[in-house]
This record gives sequence, structure tokens and C-alpha cells, in this order.
Amino acid sequence: MNVQTKPAEDAVAIVAELGRRAKGAAVALRTAGTDAKNRALSEAARLIRHQKAAILAANAKDIAAAQAAGMTAALQDRLLLTDSRVDAMARGLDDIVALPDPVGAKIEEWTRPNGLVISRVRVPIGVIGVIYEARPNVTADAGALCIKSGNVVVLRGGSDSFHSSRAIVELLRRALATSGLPEDCVQLVPTTDRAAVGEMLRAMDWLDLIVPRGGRSLIDRVTEESRVPVLRHYDGICHVYVDRDADVAMARDLVANAKMRRVSVCGAAETLLIDRAALDTHLMPVLARLHELGCEVRGDGEVQKRDAKALAATEKDWRMEYLAPVISVATVDGVDGAIRHIATYGSQHTETIVTNNAATAERFLGEVDSAIVMHNASTQFADGAEFGLGAEIGISTNRMHARGPVGLVELTTYKNIVRGKGTLRP
Repeated sequence: MNVQTKPAEDAVAIVAELGRRAKGAAVALRTAGTDAKNRALSEAARLIRHQKAAILAANAKDIAAAQAAGMTAALQDRLLLTDSRVDAMARGLDDIVALPDPVGAKIEEWTRPNGLVISRVRVPIGVIGVIYEARPNVTADAGALCIKSGNVVVLRGGSDSFHSSRAIVELLRRALATSGLPEDCVQLVPTTDRAAVGEMLRAMDWLDLIVPRGGRSLIDRVTEESRVPVLRHYDGICHVYVDRDADVAMARDLVANAKMRRVSVCGAAETLLIDRAALDTHLMPVLARLHELGCEVRGDGEVQKRDAKALAATEKDWRMEYLAPVISVATVDGVDGAIRHIATYGSQHTETIVTNNAATAERFLGEVDSAIVMHNASTQFADGAEFGLGAEIGISTNRMHARGPVGLVELTTYKNIVRGKGTLRP
């Protein structure tokens, strides 16, 4: 695969060629059996393990360039590959192999009074474009999920992860060829020229879906400019609400995990909501643990009265996805106040309530309108692998088609199959 690392002179021709190849490969992949797809994924996992050194060397180039460009530590963490992360990438492919193939699965079937038998059967969406920033593991996850679900994928990774993504895509393509499937089932846009993104957004003649993963500016651009349907993931402004009936030790540990386990992931908590009735019992044990872990706290007036280390929060903080060891803390009037705050400032990604009151928990779970709503669990579980989906192509905050982790099933649509016996409509 010819790859350019400098701006393309003709993004139109490059994207058109990607489309031609994608359409050619789509027919073969759509009709491929489960065994062939699984062979390709198993071989890809083997190659990723065998070629770990080459992947890490490619990633080192990206990290060096990121450091030279002054990329933040949180974004460098998203970009970084390590031995364990490469191993996890390979395990993710193995997990996808073990999952049922959704293609061809019968969703429902019914018989009409005239004898027509109608069924709905899952089929691939077609050709999917994934536009993403940093996170080279997305390359493997998206490629593998699309292969298993019968979709051709065209990947446009960010320039910051270009070398890493290229190394991973080459291995996926080798695995496809070895397994008798077209290597063009997975393609990487062979240029860092941003004009190629604009061409993809206009490629209605061959792209069936665009999935953007990245910062707000990328999501906004894709949403505003795309003529292709978009499955979007907006900001991960995730909330933890600590209720008056929460166990203090549980709240302390859960908030620490939700915020600090890995601050650069979209499921990291960004705002802590504390029940006014729990201020004097729960707040300081929770904040003390955060301070101990090196987290900056920005709080409202009630929080600042009790925590001398807390900085003043502004209106902007309630809408901020920090992706850094920073958390905003707001006092709310019980579960009603928590629900109102999330409805006002949230991004409909992931929220959790910490409480031992079952009725309060059910109100929160029922009334909070986000893609993922949890009870006594860390927001960092907002992850396709943790949901048992093998991996994810992203966390959808859409209302249509899919919400939450987008795995194999969410990468399919369905067709209606109608069986008659010479049945005529009167």
C-alpha cells in the first residue's frame, strides 16, 4: 500500500481510488463466511504479537514527533503503545473471534394472514469510514470489528499516529490476504493532508457511514460537513453522583477510580456531584483521596468552605472534558439536583450514582438520559471490551441506530426477507 506522509497534491484522486477499492472488496466480504473472517482475525492477532517490536518502533516515531510538537501528557498517553497495550490489542482481536457473527442472524419473523412469511435478518452496513485522532489501538479495534461484521473500513487516523496506524494496518491486510479475503477490506488513507477528510465527507457514492473519534473540533466538523450519515461521539463529560445514602468508603474508591485510573479516556469522570445532605460526611474522604492521587479539585462555594485546596469552579468547568487530573465538584440537592445538573451540562455519555438506596438508584437510572447510566460502578467501565463486546469502534452519543459502545451488532443493519407462494396482492 503506497503511503504518503506529506500533503497530497490530489486528495480527490486519492479518496476516489480508496472508494473504488472499497467497493470492489465489499462484495467479497459481505458474502464471506464466519470461518474465513475468524481466520483473518486470528492471523492478525498472531502477527501483532509477532511484530510487536516493529509496532512499538513505529509508535516511538509518533511519540517523538508528539513531544517535539508539545503535545500534552494526556494526549501523549492516548497515543502511546506499550508491551501491555499491544498485547491487549491482540487479545481484543481474539475476543472478537470468539463472539457470534451477527451477519445473517434472524432478528424476528412473522406470518401474515395471506401466508407471506416476513423475516428481518442482520446484514453489514457496507463501507464505513472511521476518522480518528491519536489512539492507534482504534486502528486494530475498528479494523477487526468491521471485518467480523462484514464491513469494509477506510481508516483516517490522525497525523500524530500515522506511523503506528500504518504498521497495524499492514498487518491486518497481510492477515486478510493470507485468509483468502481482499486486503482492501481494510484501508488506511495514505496521506496526512486534511483535504482527504473533506473528500471522505462528500463520498456519498461509496461510503455508507462515517464514525468520527476525537476532540470536539473534529466531531463538529464531521457533523456539519458530512453528506454521509454520521455515528458520532461527542464529549465525554461523565458525572459521578455521591448520594446521602452512599457508603463512604465505596464513594471514595469509586470516585478515585472513575477519575484517576486513566484520565485520558472518554469514560473518565470529569464532574463529581455531591448531595448537599452528604457534604459533612462524604465530601472530604472523597476529595482527600483525589488530592493524594494528584488530582486538582475545582469546586463551588460549599466545596471550597470544606476543602482549603479546592480552586474556584466557574460555569465553564461544568462543561469541560479535562482529559487530565482535574475534576469539578458541584453541590446538588439530592438526586433531583443531580439529574438536573447532568441534563444541563452533560454530554449524554456516561453517568453513575453511588448509593445504597435502591429506590434512589432506580430514579437515577430511569431519568438520566445518557448512553450509559450506572449504579455503584466506575464510569471507566464505559468500554466495549468491558461490556463483553470484544472491542468497540467508539461510544455513540447518538439517539438513532446505536447508543453506548458500538460493537459488532451495532455495525449491522437489517433487510426484510419476504417468502410467498405465488402470493398476489388483491
